[in-house]
Amino acid sequence: MKFISLILFIQFLIAGEPNLSSIKIADGFSKPVYICQPPGDNNRLFVLEQKGVVKMIKNGEKIRKPFADIRDRVHNPVMPGDERGLLGLAFHPNYQSNGFAYINYIDEDDYTIISRFSISKNPDKLDVDSEKVLIKLKQPFSNHNGGHMVFGPDGYLYISVGDGGKFGDPYNNAQNLETVFGSILRIDVDNGDPYAIPQENPFLKRENAKMEIWLYGLRNVWQFSFDRVTGDIYLGDVGQDMWEEINFVSSQNAGGQNFGWRIMEGNHCYNPKEDCDQTGVMPIFEYPNDANYMKVLTGMDEPNVDGCSVTGGYVYRGSAIPGLQGTYFFADYCSGNIWTIKENNGKATKFQNRTEEINLGGGDFTNYISSFGEDNDGELYIVDYNGIIFKLTASD
Repeated sequence: MKFISLILFIQFLIAGEPNLSSIKIADGFSKPVYICQPPGDNNRLFVLEQKGVVKMIKNGEKIRKPFADIRDRVHNPVMPGDERGLLGLAFHPNYQSNGFAYINYIDEDDYTIISRFSISKNPDKLDVDSEKVLIKLKQPFSNHNGGHMVFGPDGYLYISVGDGGKFGDPYNNAQNLETVFGSILRIDVDNGDPYAIPQENPFLKRENAKMEIWLYGLRNVWQFSFDRVTGDIYLGDVGQDMWEEINFVSSQNAGGQNFGWRIMEGNHCYNPKEDCDQTGVMPIFEYPNDANYMKVLTGMDEPNVDGCSVTGGYVYRGSAIPGLQGTYFFADYCSGNIWTIKENNGKATKFQNRTEEINLGGGDFTNYISSFGEDNDGELYIVDYNGIIFKLTASD
């Protein structure tokens, strides 16, 4: 690990700080919410459409026939701002040998469903009849479903579950270890039926606590990621109405952290508004929620604002832009702003606004950034909810 870090540092010194840009790699998607790539497959990218369809970009070309279509069981998000639908996809680390893909969706009865599917005889087609449900969780309200999933460096499946929704976490779910709402779960999908609890999970032996919980005190983590070099965890947690936040957990100390919601919103008291017990781990970065969400939903531009809904991203670990090594990218859905920071001893440093530099789509319209993605080479992608997929590049 130290040898790898030294190489990356030398690359940074040689390359310096790059100028960034973006290229459009595909468009015409319907409400895309995520893009990812299976381990061992560098030719295909998979794009989730919120209505319940997974599309492919194969060898740089968008494929018309879907990889998976489960619209028959997924809530169709018709109204603006509907947070339900197809939300997460994670390929098993041994996908090339076992063909397992894991999907997180909200069904037509407002249950969170986390299921395992198997690939069909056709490698470009998931067997949608092979569904094995691992978790079925009734949502109390229609929003704050979380939904993102990723396999960690330890081979376990990590799952974001929002606080259950409505406004202000009315049931105080996120501070209650007896419910999984408002947390990141960690499960072992290779053992047990339908899964096992990793023995290192922090609340395994606490009476009445949900043993799946890995991190808690979160409102609605829309996207989280592992730094592929360090194993550190970054979480973009959507705020209530004042502050958006980026949380960080070192791989050396991960598991059991409480991030404070609903007592805290970012670094600030939320409930109560003053003189609160400042519970939990404070974010490494926050920014004000100053955009008008209703204007955003109706398609109106919100210039000169930070935003109103953070989209977590990734630490850049690709080779195409060496000067970016160790730089964390994140954005805001409402404003289209893209920012970067570098983590140093648990603190955010070197903050930069990259929006104009990256210049998605020529800057002619507001980009509703619903997600970032990372391929097997560590290169980054940006998902515009308008239907466009961009790739981060260095400018000429």
